[in-house]
Amino acid sequence: MSAIVSAFKNVDLRKKIIFTIALVILYRIGAQIPTPGVDYARITQQISDLTEQSAVYSLINLFSGGALLQLSIFAVGIMPYITASIIIQLLTVVIPKFEQLKKEGQSGQAKMTEYTRYLTVALALLQSSGIVALADRQQLLGQGIPVLKDNVGVFGLVVMVLIMTSGAVLLMWMGELITDRGVGNGMSLLITAGIATMLPAEGATILSSGGGFKFGAVIVGVLILVVGVVFIEQGQRRIPVQYAKRMIGRRQYGETSTYLPLKVNQAGVIPVIFASSLLTVPILITQIIQSNDSAAAQNQDNWWNRTVISVLTDPSNWAYIVVYLLLIIFFSFFYVSVQYDPYDQADNMKKYGGFIPGIRPGRPTAEYLGYVMNRLLVVGSIYLGLIAILPNILINMGVQTSASANGSMPFGGTAILILVSVALTTLKQIESQVMQANYEGFLK
Repeated sequence: MSAIVSAFKNVDLRKKIIFTIALVILYRIGAQIPTPGVDYARITQQISDLTEQSAVYSLINLFSGGALLQLSIFAVGIMPYITASIIIQLLTVVIPKFEQLKKEGQSGQAKMTEYTRYLTVALALLQSSGIVALADRQQLLGQGIPVLKDNVGVFGLVVMVLIMTSGAVLLMWMGELITDRGVGNGMSLLITAGIATMLPAEGATILSSGGGFKFGAVIVGVLILVVGVVFIEQGQRRIPVQYAKRMIGRRQYGETSTYLPLKVNQAGVIPVIFASSLLTVPILITQIIQSNDSAAAQNQDNWWNRTVISVLTDPSNWAYIVVYLLLIIFFSFFYVSVQYDPYDQADNMKKYGGFIPGIRPGRPTAEYLGYVMNRLLVVGSIYLGLIAILPNILINMGVQTSASANGSMPFGGTAILILVSVALTTLKQIESQVMQANYEGFLK
């Protein structure tokens, strides 16, 4: 709180914070504006049934702060940009040109950002087309539930797709504006704002359905979870690094000691997004096929629907929970192996005369860093998986909210992880800017 108070005392930093808050408010206003052609009154009447039956877009709806259920202009949300960013990062390992751009510094990063924007538009167009197509066939939020007006034609469906795509592009632009001119990471703050707006309604649902005792138990559990997430997210393995004496020009620089910080949760929340998206793909494909094939829609009592789809649409099923946990652990190792190369780290240390005490520079250093990182990943991936499956376990315990049927409860799991991580990152940035503004220098 002292950092926030000091931030508002600084004129430039105060303008950045107010600018950020203003854009977040605009985002939440847009999330309440329904897309033309949507029967908003009908959706409002059936909102409880819709949330219980929608398992495909639960993660998108959580990140959009409920905008998907209303089919608003921001229904697609920020997910296309997140997916595009992940794809571009993964392609840097496969495509040599992307890897070269990554090493070119600011100019290369600008080009990578341009590619990410183009891919975001394509993904937003594809996703909005899928949402509108399923809504037109009454397959989006439940079997046979109409969400569009009766007189919506082909032109109206095209307009809906264009509006939702434009909304996703507008959110991308707003997120980049917050990152450049505001405080914190814009995309993360928009996701956090969407999740935070769902907390009061979900808390009221828990209070009305479970009573004061269960509500108090959930609040205590959330506080314990927040403390645990802060403890793990701030946790680091600090590897000591020493730099030998070296000559640069005519000047000799003495021996210095520092450390290399390796986070316990190096992958962040990306593995959870990967695993959730992968689990929803079979459901989405099955719904599209059955909506196009009347015979397949009538013959839904087959092996695929009885075994695979029934498990994937039931987050309280223990098979679903185990598969979800294993996928998160797998993607944690996969994503970190793509993002963090211990051999590059070892080469950079060797280039500048750095070494780990007791470890020879070069390949032995790389093998040691990889060994330490794998040990940290075991703890970090299990922690990430347990946090993510917590809502599913709470469903089995009888804690129900309007979003808990999808495994996307805002009081646990991925939501708390995102809220706490973004809050910590934003506060760190505010504190650093406050220190920079108050630094007087040596001459004063």
